[in-house]
Amino acid sequence: MLMKENSVLVVIDIQNILMPKDQEVTAAYVAQCAKLIRVARALEIPVLVTEQNPNRLGGTCEEILDTLGETPRLPKLEFGCLANAAFRDALEGTGRKQVLIIGMETHVCVMQTALEALALGYEVFVARDAVVSSRKSDFKAGINRMCQEGVVCVSTEMAIFEWLRKAGTPEFKRVLPFIKA
Repeated sequence: MLMKENSVLVVIDIQNILMPKDQEVTAAYVAQCAKLIRVARALEIPVLVTEQNPNRLGGTCEEILDTLGETPRLPKLEFGCLANAAFRDALEGTGRKQVLIIGMETHVCVMQTALEALALGYEVFVARDAVVSSRKSDFKAGINRMCQEGVVCVSTEMAIFEWLRKAGTPEFKRVLPFIKA
């Protein structure tokens, strides 16, 4: 189960050029990602953000940038984030052992990062409704592979309520507007 004291939210490559063509899918995906980022920040859970080759592919999409505030974005060329020294140092620097991954694409950077983190001894979670691929078949293949390898697939709300544990707390009240949004 996710524990906020031991979690890191990893936001992988949410860049316009990589978005699915289906606007409805994209809107739902971005909304779930934004919700998890807002909640993580409200609960003081570290957030690590990557951008795949931003000089060629552009940066993080505006809707997500608005939720990140001053959170630094780590540029990378590697598909698996843990193959990037700056990312790996940042993750290790948190001292946390649970990684919740959101972003894109499910079957490439998300999956490779998840499998690398598992191999390094992290407990890895993927928010299934906050990851996406350009093609549905690739999304399904990525999710299936991760689940078979031992990644825990959750939903955005599952993650949020595991972090919160109970209602009525100041944290719950602070996060409630994001849950209802």
